[in-house]
Amino acid sequence: MSLPAVQADFKTANPHALATILEASETKSIIASSDIFDISGIKLWARDQPVSRDLQRKLMDRALSKPLETSLMVEDGVTSATLAQEVARLLKDDGPLRPLLMPYAEALIKGAASIHLHSVVQLLLSTVQTARPQAFAHAVEAMAVAGALARGRGGDDKLVSMAMTAGLLHDVGEMYVAPEYGEADAMATLDIESYRQLVVHPHIGQLLLTQLTDYPKDIARAVGEHHERLDGSGYPHRLTGDKMSTLGRLLSVTDAGLAALRSPHANLHHASVALRVVPGEFDIHLSGPLAAAARSVKPMEAKGTMSDLQVSLSRLDVILQEAMNHIDGTLPAESSEGLQRAAELSRYLLHKLRQGWNESGLWSLGTITPEDMAEAEAVQDALRLRLREIERAARLAAGKLGGDEEEVLNQMCKGLVDVS
Repeated sequence: MSLPAVQADFKTANPHALATILEASETKSIIASSDIFDISGIKLWARDQPVSRDLQRKLMDRALSKPLETSLMVEDGVTSATLAQEVARLLKDDGPLRPLLMPYAEALIKGAASIHLHSVVQLLLSTVQTARPQAFAHAVEAMAVAGALARGRGGDDKLVSMAMTAGLLHDVGEMYVAPEYGEADAMATLDIESYRQLVVHPHIGQLLLTQLTDYPKDIARAVGEHHERLDGSGYPHRLTGDKMSTLGRLLSVTDAGLAALRSPHANLHHASVALRVVPGEFDIHLSGPLAAAARSVKPMEAKGTMSDLQVSLSRLDVILQEAMNHIDGTLPAESSEGLQRAAELSRYLLHKLRQGWNESGLWSLGTITPEDMAEAEAVQDALRLRLREIERAARLAAGKLGGDEEEVLNQMCKGLVDVS
């Protein structure tokens, strides 16, 4: 997969990160922790000088002697005590995560209080807390869920702390992409060109933690892997199997489980379905504590009628059957490596979806009872979402194509998005 250009040395101020810092500076005390110079030695900003909009003008297109993030600090920012308070709030909240978190409450509060906040991370988290509160709330939830999964699998205090730190930092790279490319609505709203911008955020996060902080390499690596999938359907590098670290697998489960809870009225049952609907996509051992917690939650309720469900499932069955044939019928005998790569990945992932379909029992419409309806709806919703993800994965795998092949790719993907 070819990724958009990624800032590698952080010597030029990223415009999106800077905009977030400036927005936060309107309500938080953000100052220069050291003098800021450009690479020619010209002083642009003095130590202890508060950050203001004037800084943006002075930094425009200027290469700096050292990364901006290492020269700023937030005087009233996030602390480990703040994080422990946020976990305590989550534990009191009667939300969908509570059944998963409560058994590990003491370990989670202790783990949050022990998290080391490097000055760069403290700056970024503090500005996100103010300028992008939903992103900060997601980071806190990921911190808590990752810790619960680690403790639920028998992890000691050190492992729980590492998992919680990785969960807290997993989306730190999002601050470096335009806010309209934010992850929460990406699958529903972003076109492929916008999506190309979003998929680099795990890699940016890994680079940032590696180059600007002192966090262990295992944490930085896990941040870079949190959107990867064991079956190669993830991003940004389509890693498979043992090419993913254990901590990266745990973050992958954490983030996907939280994504499944974004829908209105979703509970841990929906997250459990999302994590097991496609065989081999996630590490089922690491998702065990979530699945166990889901069994203690009130059963899901069906949204529609049996007849609506049967019509929808029949339509999905046809799409799954026809999509593979459509790809084979569309691909020219001689194709570029990019187009062949897109076709091969699509075939493989469609085969995985068919496996999920077969193992779910949805193919036997007559055996679905009223008691099974809600889970059947959740499974088919998850499979439809995966179809859309295959379309994006295919386009990312193909990279830039010529005019004729771009049209071939459009036709190939048409069968993947026709899921109305």
